[in-house]
Amino acid sequence: MLNIFTLANGRLFQEEIESLEELTKFQPIWVDLEAPTLEEKRWIKQHYGLSIPEDAMDEDIEESARFYEEDNGELHIRSDFLIDDDEDPRSVRVAFILNQHNANLKSRGVLFSIHDEDVPVFRLLRMRARRAPGLIEDAKEVLLKLFDADAEYSADTLEGIYDELELVSKQVLAGDVTDTRAGEVLAAIARQEDLNGRIRRNVMDTRRAVSFMMRSKMLNAEQFEEARQILRDIESLDNHTAFLFDKINFLMDATVGFININQNKIIKIFSVASVALLPPTLIASVYGMNFQYMPELAQTWGYPYALGLMVASALGPMWYFRKRGWLK
Repeated sequence: MLNIFTLANGRLFQEEIESLEELTKFQPIWVDLEAPTLEEKRWIKQHYGLSIPEDAMDEDIEESARFYEEDNGELHIRSDFLIDDDEDPRSVRVAFILNQHNANLKSRGVLFSIHDEDVPVFRLLRMRARRAPGLIEDAKEVLLKLFDADAEYSADTLEGIYDELELVSKQVLAGDVTDTRAGEVLAAIARQEDLNGRIRRNVMDTRRAVSFMMRSKMLNAEQFEEARQILRDIESLDNHTAFLFDKINFLMDATVGFININQNKIIKIFSVASVALLPPTLIASVYGMNFQYMPELAQTWGYPYALGLMVASALGPMWYFRKRGWLK
């Protein structure tokens, strides 16, 4: 899918392009390629003189491979954007290309973004830019606003994690956590821990991208100050993710502690039963001896006497354990 965004009266207007002829009719500041086909890439190269690298969305982590400037003036940035999906939270790699200086190409002043699937942050920016005139001034502003919206999206996701952990915390701290409930709680905690880790990685990547934009001296004074504010927001998100990691670890330890208590209860029951059955076992062992002269062997009441003695010797320890509260 190939979408272009033009700026008119301070607002962004979106057009979906289906042919090269349509592309030549507009002068956009932002060209967004979602899972582009070979034909759409050919249109971009033919009209703008821009070649999209084959490895534009590779999973490189080296800064030299993700943030660099070509000899022809093209600025390349590869950044990750979070998708908070209930079933499959993930990060999507987006490649940005911005030509700032080469006036010989039609791509000058146009931001190109390439990604495999739709990103919530992109939808958020498009909605805001349509409603708020003056929000976007140029292609650099689009890129900066995307990173700003990404930090805000991460903050909203963190608030969602906190709400989920509050529900889990009520279940854990209410006590009487069964093994079934403990399993559900551990699964919920694991999901939130994974999402929190993705957010931390996402904001770290956003920080690197914004810092690169500031070092490249591509921003004017107002945009530079906005980039500094984004970095301050990211710093506060880092502290919040650290707090959530501590809370997750506490809930994890508490849940595991309840599991251990439940296991100890089972082991205690077996231990009490074993101790209570020791005296009857001893009595049965004594009367199981094959000596010729044993007083009770010749008596008619010998057998019921031995059975009664074994029952009494079992009930005695059980009564004592119950009195001491060891059976609770």
